Amino acid sequence: MIERITPPGAVSPRGPYSHAVRAGNFIFVSGQGPIDPATDKLSYGTIEHETRLVLNNVKRIIEGCGATMKDVVKCNVYLRNGTDFAAMNAVYAEFFGEAKPARTTVETKFADAQMLVEIDCIAYQE
Repeated sequence: MIERITPPGAVSPRGPYSHAVRAGNFIFVSGQGPIDPATDKLSYGTIEHETRLVLNNVKRIIEGCGATMKDVVKCNVYLRNGTDFAAMNAVYAEFFGEAKPARTTVETKFADAQMLVEIDCIAYQE
């Protein structure tokens, strides 16, 4: 069974996609950008600021699907600038602690040239 999920309190999607899709025991979370849920607008700043916003948005969606960050098994991190890796990684560690999912991190160009980071993930929930 496939279920498309838009959890309450999640920021508005910026395109024709679902916040999350549950397929069996897997939850696929679409890439999240640095959107401030209080304003529902992009909030640019330091890599730490943007990473924190992004991961709080991911967390809100994961929890809205009935899972936790400990259920996340894979993350993809997209950075505008590879030199931001260490600073992003420090904030990332705050959200995952010992429950370290598999991860890929790449440097990329975004359609929004001001954005510094985007993260998507996959969670598994029994």
